[in-house]
Amino acid sequence: MSFDYDLFVIGGGSGGVRAARVAAQRGVKVALAEEDRYGGTCVIRGCVPKKLMVFASEYAGMVEDAQAYGWDLSPGSFDWDRFKTKLHAELDRLEGIYRNILKNNEIETFDQRAKLADAHTVELADGTRKTAKHILIATGGWPVTPEFPGSELAITSNEIFHLEKLPETMLIVGGGYIACEFAGIMNGLGVKTTQYYRGAQILRGFDDEARGLISEEMCQAGVDLHLGTNVLEMRKEGDKIWVKATNGDENLFDQVMFATGRAPNADGLGLEELGIERDRAGAIVVDQYSQTGVPSVYAVGDVTNRVNLTPVAIREGMAFVETVFAGNPTSPDHELIPTAIFTQPEMGTVGLSEEAAAEQEEIEVYATSFKPMQQAFAGWAQRVLMKLIVSKATRKVLGCHIVAPGAGEMIQLAGIAVKMGATKEDFDRTVAVHPTMSEELVTMKTPVRTA
Repeated sequence: MSFDYDLFVIGGGSGGVRAARVAAQRGVKVALAEEDRYGGTCVIRGCVPKKLMVFASEYAGMVEDAQAYGWDLSPGSFDWDRFKTKLHAELDRLEGIYRNILKNNEIETFDQRAKLADAHTVELADGTRKTAKHILIATGGWPVTPEFPGSELAITSNEIFHLEKLPETMLIVGGGYIACEFAGIMNGLGVKTTQYYRGAQILRGFDDEARGLISEEMCQAGVDLHLGTNVLEMRKEGDKIWVKATNGDENLFDQVMFATGRAPNADGLGLEELGIERDRAGAIVVDQYSQTGVPSVYAVGDVTNRVNLTPVAIREGMAFVETVFAGNPTSPDHELIPTAIFTQPEMGTVGLSEEAAAEQEEIEVYATSFKPMQQAFAGWAQRVLMKLIVSKATRKVLGCHIVAPGAGEMIQLAGIAVKMGATKEDFDRTVAVHPTMSEELVTMKTPVRTA
């Protein structure tokens, strides 16, 4: 049977574009459809614009630090319009790079929605049908907002990059990394920021000690954090949003953002008609090689809800190409993935939390919390955390957790050692780089506790 293409990719985000490019470079005839902007969540409405906003939000503190170090500087005001214009110009540039990657690799693109018509056929929004030997779904995820009276007044992380003006007051609802990152960003940009989270502590699933420190530091920085609190109802009052909370509070905010979860972007793709299974969260069910129950259809990235990180989607896309087009069955490695949370303070983590490690075996915990030199000299009270979780039996470092400026940069390198199976003694044998914050990772000699 002949097909229009060897591979048709639905979704132009990081995972889909990488799979398309790598396949095309192997001589595979590839097409790709994207209904929105190329680059996906990470480039257009996620990691990249968020990190640029993190940078912008930190400059006010840098001015104060500079003054403490003797520089005669005057605090300025943040120009949202100027920043937003440059931000969107940068996103346009990056989208152009993604489009050129596809063009330069002779991948035919369709700027419209696509869905499955059968196991080898894709139907485009204009009714055109294209056939392919293999179909890869890489449509990512999408923020979801719970339904309650007035919920339509809330924005999500998708819209925050497009605000016409910076609000004076803002409520952010949620306790995951997206909510906490934007609470720090908006607070740093001078917005009076309130955060509600229904749970007992933010950043559920991460190391308890680390997330406790982040929570403390966020509050000290000015975020008005309310734990055990959720929104009951909202309504418009003039140009403000009235919010009633479960703790009885009633407040007015200029803007409300919900960051209470994301769902796999898999609706309306024709999956059910083909018998492709989805789990209770709506994710496409795949095997270890990213293959669905229909042999010609594969899925990678957030739409599978395995590990929802851009570099993971890219790895999954590359493993798919290696499996299908190189004849080398390759399962993406989801173990010991280092990651950063760009809260303020920043967190880097790899491996098991203290709590998870203690459930599986006896451990030793090495940890230290201190005022870093740069901030201490400037007179600030912020503290950082360096923490290693060590197996008593094997001496392997099971987890590394860093809460500090630049934690993301540090954890990338520490992650290599943990991935290689380094022991505590391997860390001890490494000479410290002095004076640095991270030298504490190789100088902690005595466990602070065992479990």
